[in-house]
Amino acid sequence: VQLQASGGGLVQAGGSLRLSCAASGRTFSRYIMGWFRQAPGKERELVAAISWNSVTTYYADSTLGRFTISRDNAKNTVYLQMNSLKPEDTAVYYCAGQRGSSLYAAPKEYAYWGQGTQVTVSS
Repeated sequence: VQLQASGGGLVQAGGSLRLSCAASGRTFSRYIMGWFRQAPGKERELVAAISWNSVTTYYADSTLGRFTISRDNAKNTVYLQMNSLKPEDTAVYYCAGQRGSSLYAAPKEYAYWGQGTQVTVSS
């Protein structure tokens, strides 16, 4: 599967952005999907993940209550709605996919990656 992330940009603190990740291939619905981010000088970290059927989601403590992950299997797309953005949310955001049923947290567990989209939050 190939992934294409979009929707990043520059926003003021307190603002919102919605990231999208479009997937090619007919087996998207069998993949767990995750959004990761990587700030300069920091390791890539999981922001949110969602099971193939949207029943199970995971959020990092730093994003819980502000970010929402969702997916539309009919459109082969996963979304990350980001509200109440903070300067510390500034990073390159990546979508990732992996076949399976468990929501993996480690980047190494995901076989497929999008190209990344920059999110910059100004104070």
